Amino acid sequence: MTSGSSTATSPWFVRPQSTGHPARLFCFPFSGSGASAFSAWPAAVDDVEVCPVQFPGRENRMAHPHYGTYEDLAVGLVEPLAPLLDRPFAFFGHCAGALPAYETVVRLAERGLPRPDCFFVSGQPAPHDASSDPMLTMTEPELRAELESFLRGRGLEPRPDMIDMGMAVLLRDHAAARAYRRVEPVPVPCPIVVLHWRDDPEVSLDQLQGWRQYSDSVDVRVVDGGHYDFMNAPDELRKLLTSWR
Repeated sequence: MTSGSSTATSPWFVRPQSTGHPARLFCFPFSGSGASAFSAWPAAVDDVEVCPVQFPGRENRMAHPHYGTYEDLAVGLVEPLAPLLDRPFAFFGHCAGALPAYETVVRLAERGLPRPDCFFVSGQPAPHDASSDPMLTMTEPELRAELESFLRGRGLEPRPDMIDMGMAVLLRDHAAARAYRRVEPVPVPCPIVVLHWRDDPEVSLDQLQGWRQYSDSVDVRVVDGGHYDFMNAPDELRKLLTSWR
């Protein structure tokens, strides 16, 4: 198939949209991060176009007002997303990114827009269990130390200016995470595949079981690696991400 592209016209997407792939995978980043969390992912996997979503208030959208709440984020995303739902698509959300991804699926269903053929949840408890995230109880010094550790783990030297900018994003994202409440599960009209990272110290397999209340089709899979290893697009993950095609 001949691939082509058209210029990305929305700040929500960092890559030009392809006209040569028959399916799309929209990727939602974790708290404190942006679309660059997927920079090591290829532009396409087995003819599925990878479309990282860029939330406002970070990276190339640092000057844009922060989204505020996951619900507002989902509402803001639906309009620029709608023209790109002209072919089969899936969502992938890692950690807290799975929550606005879920809210977006809910909004699409409410508006009668196309639904994902699959919703991949990576290392994130279900919405009604989201408030139990231990990171939400961390102090600022603890979060700063966590951010420094994360950057070193990615091979980066955490300069003070880099940490300050990262903390500004992370604290606003954590405020959104603390404000998020889904007391009762609202099922979505698509299959959900929940990924547990075998070496993830932050989220246990048991903590992911709550997603079984969110769809008639929920598959919980264990994959090799730690909490942030998804960023390297390991082969096992890439195969799973195209299994819905």
